Amino acid sequence: MNNLTANYERILEVLRKISKEQLLSYQRRKPKMSDLELISLALTSEFMGIDSENDLFRKLPISISVKIERSVYNRRKRNLSNHMDTIRLKLASYFNEFEDYFIIDSMPLEICKLSRSSRSKICKESIYSFPDKGYCASQNSRYYGYKLHAVCSVSGVFQSFDLSPASVHDIHYLKDIQTQIKDCTLLADKGYLSSEIQLNLFETCKITLNTPMRKNQKNYRKQPYVFRKKRKRIETLFSQLCDQFMIRRNYAKSFDGFKTRILSKITALTVIQFINKFIFDRNINNLKISII
Repeated sequence: MNNLTANYERILEVLRKISKEQLLSYQRRKPKMSDLELISLALTSEFMGIDSENDLFRKLPISISVKIERSVYNRRKRNLSNHMDTIRLKLASYFNEFEDYFIIDSMPLEICKLSRSSRSKICKESIYSFPDKGYCASQNSRYYGYKLHAVCSVSGVFQSFDLSPASVHDIHYLKDIQTQIKDCTLLADKGYLSSEIQLNLFETCKITLNTPMRKNQKNYRKQPYVFRKKRKRIETLFSQLCDQFMIRRNYAKSFDGFKTRILSKITALTVIQFINKFIFDRNINNLKISII
C-alpha cells in the first residue's frame, strides 16, 4: 500500500479497460499526462490516504511529477469531474445491474466550525451552492456545511449520491431517486417516513420504500430483522469514508473543488471494490488492503 507507483499503475490498468485516455473533447495542446492518467493519480492518492495535493506532489516519483504541475493538476481534475462520475457509474454497473434492494441514508459534511460560519467564505462563490447550518440527529449536534445523500446496494456499492445544504431534509432527496433507479426495494431509516412520497415512488417508478414505523403509529409493525441488518451496510460505508478516505476533512475553498473531492473519494472506494472482486476475488469491502 506504500508503493505509490505500483498502486497508480494498478488503478490505471483497471480504468483503461472501461475508458479512453483523452476524455475532454477540446484541449488547446496535447498534455503530457492524459486525462485518464490524471484521474488514476487522483484515485491513487485517495486510496493511500494522501489528502493534500502538496503532500502528494512531494511524494510523487520524478517519472510522474515531470508530466504535470500541481496547479494544473487541480484545475484539470475539477474539469474532469463529470467524466470521473461516468467512470464510477460504469464500475458500479458491474455490481448493481441486477440488484433489487438498495439502501438510502445521509451523513453530515462540515466545512468549518459553527463559530466561524458567519465570516467563512468557503463555497460561497455562487448563491446556489451556499452552505448553511443543519442538525445531525445521530450525533445530536449542529454543524455548518452540507449533507451527503447516498444510495448503495446491499453488497455495499454506491449507486448514486448528491450534496445539499445542511438544512435540507433527507426526504427531499427521494424526489431525485425517481430518475436514477426503478423496480426495486429501497431501505431507509425513520427520517424518510412519508406515506405520500412512498405512494408516489411506487406509482411512478415501482420503488417500494421500506422504513421502520414509529411505535405510536397506527397498525405498528416491526421492520423485519433482515432489513434492519442490511440497512447497516451504508452506515459502515460512511464510516470507511470517514476513516480511510477522510471525507470530513476539507481543504477546498470553492464548491467545485469541494464536490470534486467528495466524488474522488467515492470513486476511489468503488475502484478498490472492483479490484477486490474482479482481480483478486475477495471481499469487496476490505478496503485497507494491498491492490498490487
